[in-house]
Amino acid sequence: MARYKIVGISFDHMHMGDLLRLVADHPDAEIAGIFDPDPAKMTRAVTNFNIPPDRVFTDFDACMTAAKPDLAMLCAATADHAAYTGRLAAYGCHVFVEKPFAASVADARAMIAAMKPTGKLMAINWPLAWVASHVTAKRLIDQGVIGDLLEVHFYDGNRGPLYHLADKVEVTREEVEAQKTTSWWYKRSAGGGSLLDYLGYGATLGTWFLGGKAPIEVTSTTDQTPGIEVDQHSITVCRYDRGLSKMETRWGTFTDPWITQPQPQCGFAFVGSEGTIRSLDYADHVTVQTRARPEAHAILADPLPEGRRNAIEYVLGCIARGEPLTGPLDPEVSLLGQRIVDTAAQSAREKRTLPLVP
Repeated sequence: MARYKIVGISFDHMHMGDLLRLVADHPDAEIAGIFDPDPAKMTRAVTNFNIPPDRVFTDFDACMTAAKPDLAMLCAATADHAAYTGRLAAYGCHVFVEKPFAASVADARAMIAAMKPTGKLMAINWPLAWVASHVTAKRLIDQGVIGDLLEVHFYDGNRGPLYHLADKVEVTREEVEAQKTTSWWYKRSAGGGSLLDYLGYGATLGTWFLGGKAPIEVTSTTDQTPGIEVDQHSITVCRYDRGLSKMETRWGTFTDPWITQPQPQCGFAFVGSEGTIRSLDYADHVTVQTRARPEAHAILADPLPEGRRNAIEYVLGCIARGEPLTGPLDPEVSLLGQRIVDTAAQSAREKRTLPLVP
């Protein structure tokens, strides 16, 4: 009998399949149920994980009542995160929200408020937090290897959210183009667009790298493609009390970074008072410069330790030990990231620099 019963709520985000695989591979967890109003969205997961019919639901309350989960993983459209979190809180389970946090700061705060009376954890998962190179960069920054961190530069994205399914199964360009008119990813009202999809990575992990520091003001601009109502490219500049940081999101990179790094390369660059670090997505090393050793040199990425090898392992460990979440998964860290995202979106709409939204 598994120690933790876990349900998957909504298959709007393709990462649900990846998360279910982490549950299936965890020795103390089981997939107690999955839910989506559209049964077709669950077909692949049912097959991949041999989920029996009595654990597959198109009714939310039926799923929660039957499964009685310890943890619910939420992969809904961004605009639906707040509503679903409120419904999940009523069932008194821990909640795991796949990025991004929310469609707005107001929604993010509503989610935190809904969970607070339950005494249960709410984790906001940012998959780049489980990339060994970025975790190693954080260690080096905290150890003062590059002095005081002054600048965070982020460029990230992929060919587009419709080009891959769970387990990074590829989709043809023809299939992608056929889906754009109906997919929530390309609808403003559903929380679509590259800025909402990827800026949260840079803003939230950037907040983590900077030790919780908040910017003073934010300036952002986005592209405008005829026939597409959401952005596919955004550039955001954050001004801090010391230094500027730049965060760029892109749907339409030449290649997907988990297969072949595109140019520009996806990942982070950090500028400190005493050196620099380059940390690429999925790399086995980081590249470092210091005043003592100014030539760029590689430092191998630290292997992720047991208990922190992936999001499900980490969150279940925190639940077991009764410990709070830390780092990017902490809702308070993600809330500051959401404030940056909201300010950037408003800045792009109004075409002006704005102070960070409260």
